[in-house]
Amino acid sequence: MSEFLLTAALLALAVWGIVLFNRLVRWRNQVREAWSGIEVQLKRRHSLIPNLVEAAKAYGGYESGVLERLTALRSGEAELTPGAVGEAESRLTRDIRRLVAVAEAYPELKASDTYLQLMQGLTEAENQIQYARRYYNGAVRELNVLVQSFPSNLVAGLFRFRPAEYFEVELAAERQPPEVRL
Repeated sequence: MSEFLLTAALLALAVWGIVLFNRLVRWRNQVREAWSGIEVQLKRRHSLIPNLVEAAKAYGGYESGVLERLTALRSGEAELTPGAVGEAESRLTRDIRRLVAVAEAYPELKASDTYLQLMQGLTEAENQIQYARRYYNGAVRELNVLVQSFPSNLVAGLFRFRPAEYFEVELAAERQPPEVRL
C-alpha cells in the first residue's frame, strides 16, 4: 500500500511539474509574440519618419538639428532588449515632438496635405505602439509572476526561466502620442 501511495505522490508531483512547465512555456511564447507586435508597430512608425522629414525640408527654414537627430536615431541600431529599445524610442519621440513644434511655426507646412496625412499616420502608429506595449507588458507581468512566485519558481529555476523586461518609456508624458492639430 505504501508503494502505491509513493508512486501516486511521485506521479502527482510529475504532473504538477509538467503543468507548471507548460504554463511557463506558454507565457514565455506569449511575451515573444507580444514583442514582435511592438517591433511591427515601431517599424511602421520608423517608415513614416523619412517622409515627415522630407515634408519639413520642402518648406525650408526647419531646424536642421532636429532633422539630423531624427535621421540618426532612426538609423541607429539599438540592442534588442526592451529597455534599450525603450530608451531609443523615448529619444525619437522627443525629437518628433520638436519637429512638430517647429512645424507649428510654418503655416504652409501645417496646411500641406502630405504633412497632415503623415501626422495622421504617425498618430495612428503611436496609438498602435501604445496598445502593443500594454499587451506586451501584460504578458511580461504574467510570466514574471510565474517565474518569481512559489511553487512555480522551483520549476522555473530548474529549467532556467528568467523574468522578462518591461517595455517602458522614460517619462509618463511620452506615453501619449504626439499632439497633432488638424
